[in-house]
Amino acid sequence: MIPRDLVKKLRKIEIHTSRLANEQLAGSYHSVFKGRGMTFSEVRQYQHGDDVRFIDWNVSARMNEAYVKVFTEEREMTVMLLVDLSASERFGSVARPKIEAVAEISALLAFSAIKNDDRVGLVLFTDRVERFVPPKKGRGHVMRVVTEILNAQPKGEGTNLSVALDLVGSLSKRRSVAFLVSDFIDDGYEKPLRVASRRHDLIPVQVVDPREEELPDVGLALLEDLETGEVLEVDTSDPRVRRAFARQVNTQRAKREQLFRRLRIDHVTVRTEEDYVRPLADLFRRRQRRQAGSR
Repeated sequence: MIPRDLVKKLRKIEIHTSRLANEQLAGSYHSVFKGRGMTFSEVRQYQHGDDVRFIDWNVSARMNEAYVKVFTEEREMTVMLLVDLSASERFGSVARPKIEAVAEISALLAFSAIKNDDRVGLVLFTDRVERFVPPKKGRGHVMRVVTEILNAQPKGEGTNLSVALDLVGSLSKRRSVAFLVSDFIDDGYEKPLRVASRRHDLIPVQVVDPREEELPDVGLALLEDLETGEVLEVDTSDPRVRRAFARQVNTQRAKREQLFRRLRIDHVTVRTEEDYVRPLADLFRRRQRRQAGSR
C-alpha cells in the first residue's frame, strides 16, 4: 500500500513532468536520440528534391521512370536511468532534498522517452546495486519508476558509481541511452565510465545543492557527512575556511569536467534551487547543433 502523501506527490510529479515533456523536450529528444537505424519501407516515384542516391535502378528500368527507395527510422530505443540513492541525496538546504529533484528529472526523461515509443529501465544504486527494473514502455511503467525512486529504502549509505556503470555495461550489447543521475560524491570511477560510454550513449546528470558549493557565514557549525556519519565542527565565520572549502569544490568540479571532456561525454549540471528543465533543454540543443554541423 502506497502512503497517501506519496500518492499526492506522485500525481503532482506526473502532471508536471508529463506536461514539460510534451511542451519542451519531446521534440528535441526525438531528434537528438536516434533509433537503431533505418529499415526499408517501400519504393515510390521519384519526386523533385529526392536524394538520387536512393534511386532503385532495377525498378526504374522496369517502369521506364525513376523510382526511389523509402526508408523509415527503426525508432525504438532503450533508455536506462541510473539513479543514485546514497545518503547524500537526502540533503537539501532549499525547498526540497536532492532526491526529490532526482525523481522529477528522472520522470521528465522517462516521459520524454515514452512519448517517442522508447523503453525505460531503472537501476537504483548506493555503494551497491539496490534494485533493477527492466525496461518497458508506457505511462504506468514511468510512474512505477518514479515510485521506486521515492519509495526506496536503500541498504547502503555511500556512493559507488562504478557498480551502476558496470551493470549497465553488462545489461545489453545493443547500444542504449543511459542517464547517470547523481551528485557524483565519489572517485575512482574513470575506467567503468570510459567502458560504459563506449558501449552506450552515456550522459551524466549532476544534481547539486547550493550549500555543497559554498559555506554560509553562520559561525560555529557542526557538519555531518551523511554517507559516513562523520561530524566536524567548523568555524564558518573564518573567511579562510570558506575559501578553502570553495577551492576544494572548484578543484573537484574541474577534475570531473576534465574527465568528461577527455572521454567526449556530454554532461549537465542541475541545481536544486533553479529550474531543472533549462539545463536539459540546453544539453539537447547543443547535441542538435553538433549533429547538424556533422552532416
